[in-house]
Amino acid sequence: MSLIQRRASLIDSDDEISPTTRPAPMSLATSSSRLSRRRDSMSRAHPKPLPTPSRPMESAIPHTLLPSAPASPPTPAPSPTPHQRAPSWSTAGENEDAFLRDARSHFSRLDSAERQRYLAEILNLCDSHQLSFVHHFVSPRLKKDPFRCLPNELCLRVLAFVDDPKTLSRASQVSRRWHELLSDDMTWKILCDKHAYRRMSESSTPPTNQIPSTPHLGHGPYTHKSCAGSPKRAYDTTLPGPSNSAPNLTTSLLSGSSSPKIKKRRPKATSYKSHFKQRYMVEAAWRKGGEAICRHITPDQGVVTSLHLTSKYIVVALDNAKIHVFNTNGEHQKTLQGHVMGVWAMIPWNDTLVSGGCDRDVRVWDMATGASIHTLRGHTSTVRCLKMSDSRTAISGSRDTTLRVWDIAKGVCKNVLVGHQASVRCLEIHGDMVVSGSYDTTARIWSISEGKCLRTLTGHFSQIYAIAFDGKRIATGSLDTSVRIWDPYSGHCQAILQGHTSLVGQLQMRGNTLVTGGSDGSVRVWSLEEMAPIHRLAAHDNSVTSLQFDETRIVSGGSDGRVKIWNLKTGQLVRELSSPAEAVWRVAFEEEKAVIMASRANRTVMEVWSFSPPEDVVAENDRSSSPVSLPDPAMMDYGRIDENVEKLADDDMHMTDACEAVAEEITRDPSLPLAD
Repeated sequence: MSLIQRRASLIDSDDEISPTTRPAPMSLATSSSRLSRRRDSMSRAHPKPLPTPSRPMESAIPHTLLPSAPASPPTPAPSPTPHQRAPSWSTAGENEDAFLRDARSHFSRLDSAERQRYLAEILNLCDSHQLSFVHHFVSPRLKKDPFRCLPNELCLRVLAFVDDPKTLSRASQVSRRWHELLSDDMTWKILCDKHAYRRMSESSTPPTNQIPSTPHLGHGPYTHKSCAGSPKRAYDTTLPGPSNSAPNLTTSLLSGSSSPKIKKRRPKATSYKSHFKQRYMVEAAWRKGGEAICRHITPDQGVVTSLHLTSKYIVVALDNAKIHVFNTNGEHQKTLQGHVMGVWAMIPWNDTLVSGGCDRDVRVWDMATGASIHTLRGHTSTVRCLKMSDSRTAISGSRDTTLRVWDIAKGVCKNVLVGHQASVRCLEIHGDMVVSGSYDTTARIWSISEGKCLRTLTGHFSQIYAIAFDGKRIATGSLDTSVRIWDPYSGHCQAILQGHTSLVGQLQMRGNTLVTGGSDGSVRVWSLEEMAPIHRLAAHDNSVTSLQFDETRIVSGGSDGRVKIWNLKTGQLVRELSSPAEAVWRVAFEEEKAVIMASRANRTVMEVWSFSPPEDVVAENDRSSSPVSLPDPAMMDYGRIDENVEKLADDDMHMTDACEAVAEEITRDPSLPLAD
């Protein structure tokens, strides 16, 4: 076959592939050039491997387009940074720089409309990858730090809406400008109000003792062991509390009291920022921290009848006629001995303690020296309850149905209040009025100064075991399972709160909130404005033996041996404060301290929990610049910047991390550039 016939056969084969679109007759030169191009492409193509059992034939359809193929995950975008890096010139051509120089010169001579048309034409030539590069290159240049542009008043107004302290702390590390704004004390004062933290003027600064890691040995029946492995507590709120309690609550026998401790008074907070920091750490410790010290009170079983926690003392009374006095760290100070039978009531006032019990005596003690000042006699049966109206006046209630008003400075009885027909079980004082609850099912309102009964509150069907009085309302809890609210001035019953199924033996009233605990194991929170329940807490498997609450939390102890902390607002269980015991006798707490009296292994144990911030945090010198919100420019000192923040601002790596964290928290725009 000649060369021309071979070329014709190739053309015919091409026509057979697409018979419907037969091309016009081609010249010999055209067909020759097409044949040469086809041969060149065939010579450059790689031969495909033959299909084998181990290598199936490849499909002509891309794998990602097959019906059974899963959708490809989106490619994650790179983390944004405050500053976009410039394009690399490592691959630039020789004439590229000269070309761009001419283009810049030409672009600079155009007016605004011409520049827009010029850019539009260039952008129309770009593919998606190039347009994405333009977007990331241009976007940061169109954004601004709002705190650098807005006046201080508007910046502080914006920050007032941020109620997360972690967000504000991160924001203060972004730049000097942000740190300057967040050092303003008004921002932290508003945050203190939002978190219901007490004002600095209302916050007490009780002395705190340094507890040595190695106790000294001496002699005595008291045992001590720190329940935490280190004297410093971990306040990391991301770590759970040890089963929400103390896991290794053990005791070791000491043969005496520890050596004298060096007392340090906590430095007073100088700004709301430092005040908020301390209060925040205390709240975090209540949730998941705290340090516990455990002590054995007696070598044998003893029932704790009364417990009081003051700013100086922990006072414990037992049914073995002894009263133990400890300092607030749980270190034994004195044992007050004088009663010959069990002590069932006591009340401290500064260094003075008044106690009463089964021996029918009322005793006045000086806790600083341990001396008995007076022995007041007159009752003919067990003294069951005691209160003090002032530093000189104490009122006792007895099973002999009477109340007695005592002048403890002179050691004489001023008045005998007669009227109840059965044992006086509880009493409460406010101003010149004392309210007593009795097993005769009535409560009586007395005038302390006049020594007479003003009103008798009748309505309960069984004995009254608990009473609360704030000057505006009286609340009584009874064996008839109900709680009654009374008007102290008219004597009328304002409401009957029902819900408990057994004896209501625990009551506390604070403002418009009443918290009750019963022998049914439940704790109930009531609104005294609506006279309706707010929360019904299934707190314990047995009787509630102790109950106390403040603005944020409820602490309850029960016969089931558990101590639980509840959120007052939500009614949620926060944690169990201690490991389960055989029984919990009493619980008392203040802002940074809690004391638990319990029975373990047939021994009476006292646990002292501390929630104070670590000393190194408390001792930090607060260097807040705080005058941003002040109108007087002379008071503005923006040069006092924390050294750590200055270092952070100078370190690009740390600055990038801080910018990303704060941008996510506050601006919700991670590409926001934050200025130095």
